[in-house]
Amino acid sequence: MTRGRLIATIVAVLIVDAVWATLPPPARELTLTPDPLLVRGAIHVHTTRSDGAGSPDDVAHAAHRAGLDFVILTDHGDGLRVPDPPRYVDGVLVIDAVEISTADGHLIALGIGQAPYRLAGDARDVIDDVHRLGGLGFAAHPDSPKPDLRWREWEVPLDGLEWLNADSEWRHETRSALARTFVTYWIRGPESIARMFSRPVATLGRWDRLTASSRVVAVAGADAHARLPLNAGAEPGEGPSLRVPSYENSFRAMATRVLLRAPLTRTDAASDETALLAALRAGHAFSAIDAIAGVPRFEFRAEAADGHAEMGDELVTHGRVMLTVGLSEQVSDAAVVLLKNGREDSRGNGGTLQTWYEAGEPPAVFRVEVRLQGAPGDPPVPWIVSNPIYLRHEPRLPSPPAPSTEIVRTLTDGQGSRAWAIERQPASQATLQPGASPGGEPAEHFQWRLAGGNPSGQYAALALPVSAADFADADRLRVTLQALRPMRLSIQVRVPDGGGLRWQRSVYVDGTPHAVEVPFSEMRAIEGGRNARLEPSRVDTLLLVVDTVNAVPGSTGECWVGPVSVLRPTPTSGR
Repeated sequence: MTRGRLIATIVAVLIVDAVWATLPPPARELTLTPDPLLVRGAIHVHTTRSDGAGSPDDVAHAAHRAGLDFVILTDHGDGLRVPDPPRYVDGVLVIDAVEISTADGHLIALGIGQAPYRLAGDARDVIDDVHRLGGLGFAAHPDSPKPDLRWREWEVPLDGLEWLNADSEWRHETRSALARTFVTYWIRGPESIARMFSRPVATLGRWDRLTASSRVVAVAGADAHARLPLNAGAEPGEGPSLRVPSYENSFRAMATRVLLRAPLTRTDAASDETALLAALRAGHAFSAIDAIAGVPRFEFRAEAADGHAEMGDELVTHGRVMLTVGLSEQVSDAAVVLLKNGREDSRGNGGTLQTWYEAGEPPAVFRVEVRLQGAPGDPPVPWIVSNPIYLRHEPRLPSPPAPSTEIVRTLTDGQGSRAWAIERQPASQATLQPGASPGGEPAEHFQWRLAGGNPSGQYAALALPVSAADFADADRLRVTLQALRPMRLSIQVRVPDGGGLRWQRSVYVDGTPHAVEVPFSEMRAIEGGRNARLEPSRVDTLLLVVDTVNAVPGSTGECWVGPVSVLRPTPTSGR
């Protein structure tokens, strides 16, 4: 061997040794007896229909190779695309959903079908629409390091959230750590992906606070694109890229397990989708990092003399409750941690862990984390995360009724008593005619056509001059509205500050005439910062606006505007 070849061989050996030394440990292999009621799948996956690298069929084939039972596609959109019907591809149930960009972060919407208009705007409105369409709304990557991806509205009725999101996790890594991962990925792909995971402390804390007052389901979000941009700072779908990490390796890294009432038919995709989404809605699910170890038998249940519960359930009982966590003994070194209201309550090692919820205790929320020594991250990511069991000894009190209100004054009676004016983008069209609603009530008929092309500020609006005296002693607006087709209308107020500052609240309108009440406190600033405070005494214009937040360019529509009033809470008589 020549001197040059000897040096090259030594260098090659040193490089191989260095790479081998940096490899993440292989996933622990565990023997798992198949359970027909437990299915494993990936939630939050992108395809070529948005910014992913593969077709829906490519995703399904990768899911099959990774041993998944289902995959939920969540391409970016606004709900207007007709979702593909559920189907089986290569033995994998493929469900079509959508990831919606709201003004407060991204929302995964499951089970909504095609929306009647663009789903966008404030998170509270998008979630309201998703629920109206019979779907579920999950906050995606809620604590992403990237501000425009982060979820920012925690007062809305979320159905769930991603306690772990693979896209968020890699964004926390240093460049050297990412370079190391890129090298080791080609040898141990799933383990290299999981090595970037850490315990998402902020997200788990948010989840615990939310479950103190409402039932919120947590899942692990793959956020798989199979696309690594080659340009620094680019996002998936922008410019040249590598198909890394692959769908298959992403699916092998982690998955959500769903507990069903009956086994999947494996032939009737529509009924299987219904069963799967019902189980997710109920929180009958847990997540696991498969790149740490394959998941053995795991169960979490509550038993009382007068009832029982599993993950996601609420149990109302007057007696003692025994909480049981079951984990296969083959992972006897696993720390099984039972958390009560977000704090550690008890701990065991493998096997079975039991504790009691005593009669008379205040309401409590219990969930389980299973932790393994050597798990990646600082702090280490949990291996298994269950959904909670909600315990209480008395039923939840119903929400207090909305306070009654009284009319302070009527601004217009729907018959032209005060003149609305048309405001519009020059290329858009709008008309207003007095008359009657389809139900025969006095109303003014508002028709519009937005200009076509790409969204570029198209709008059509009605504008009503108002004064401080109109809003004196009032805290909300009431507008009677009706439309032939479901739509959203933005109720806005404007103050004379330069070009005019506006606050708005979007409302749903359909074929049933109804009076919509909008408290001034619920109106959000459009300019000047979303938290800018509205001073009703400064308002000089009330507007009803149709724009490209919820309508597409080139669309037409109509609605009827009845009486407009300002209101205040009805005074309560004291003693």
